[in-house]
Amino acid sequence: MRGRGRAWAPGGAARLVYPRTVLEQLVSQIEARFAEAQKEISDPDVFADRKRAAAAGRAFHQLEPAARLAEAWRRAVDDEAGALEMLAENEDPEARELLATARAEIDRLEEEIRLAMVQRDPNDDKNVIVEVRAGAGGDEAGLWASDIFRMLSKYAEARGLQVETLQVADGAYTFAIKGDGAYSIFKFEGGTHRVQRVPATESQGRIHTSTATVAVLPEAEDVDVQIEPGDLQIDVYRSSGPGGQSVNTTDSAVRITHKPSGVVVSMQDEKSQLQNRERAMRVLRARLYEQALAEQQEELAADRRSQVGSGTRAEKIRTYNYGERRVTDHRIKLTAHNLDDVLEGALDEFTAALQADEKRRALELQATA
Repeated sequence: MRGRGRAWAPGGAARLVYPRTVLEQLVSQIEARFAEAQKEISDPDVFADRKRAAAAGRAFHQLEPAARLAEAWRRAVDDEAGALEMLAENEDPEARELLATARAEIDRLEEEIRLAMVQRDPNDDKNVIVEVRAGAGGDEAGLWASDIFRMLSKYAEARGLQVETLQVADGAYTFAIKGDGAYSIFKFEGGTHRVQRVPATESQGRIHTSTATVAVLPEAEDVDVQIEPGDLQIDVYRSSGPGGQSVNTTDSAVRITHKPSGVVVSMQDEKSQLQNRERAMRVLRARLYEQALAEQQEELAADRRSQVGSGTRAEKIRTYNYGERRVTDHRIKLTAHNLDDVLEGALDEFTAALQADEKRRALELQATA
């Protein structure tokens, strides 16, 4: 069997080419796994168990696109075989055209099938906690952080996801986004968002550059992060509004310090101390989970970081230029000229391109491993 090769697609992008037997094995694997998923979701015992039923449903829906591609690949291979049989008997122009069409379809489906089977990020199905903070640029950065918060909230709602505001204070916005696949959509928004525009307070008409940072944390559950009660220092105090004025006469605000890591989370937006504590614990779990993931990646994926970048929040991921009405994502060199729509939450074009780029990078790493 010949080994894997590398072909060059239009535009100079590399595309890995696999022997037909390897694709046959992959298609057979997809068909077997999808058949098992279909059996699971129709099993009365599974249906009676909520957790098992939810897991079976997720597995079925995740495999369904790959199963459709596998079915299309089988048809194209059958068409190719039929065309070859006809050509063996007689040089027929129609058979020659059918053969060319079938082979073009097989080539197209090959990459789509392999991309569909790239191992998913285990956090992709999780809800997320998003933290938006003003960066460089003074008051204008605070206004820009508010614009980013609004943009991401509108995008979540457009995708049918639920937005829950956890805390808003001094140019910082902490909110949860809940729904199927929230992390798979919003993980690409983590980083530094840069804006170039004339602030409303600028009398000279000069363009200013400001930034806002976005952290996207997969929301951890108790099973993901074990927190010992003895590791927590919990302080309560009276919440305060702008200028330090008291907005609550009871000690409802909560500050939780995780002593081993030094992570501190404060919440004061709710009048109930219990609600503030619950929200603070959710954010704390998410931050500790992100910290644990970062440590794991530090140990296991230094080679990957050298190829795809560190993904740290400090990296400039996107620029919003008001003068030219354009938005540029620097990670994939994609520019769109619909700034107003993007700020209203029209981020699908960027998300789709970033998801495809993530899959292709993962596929190349799998192939060279």
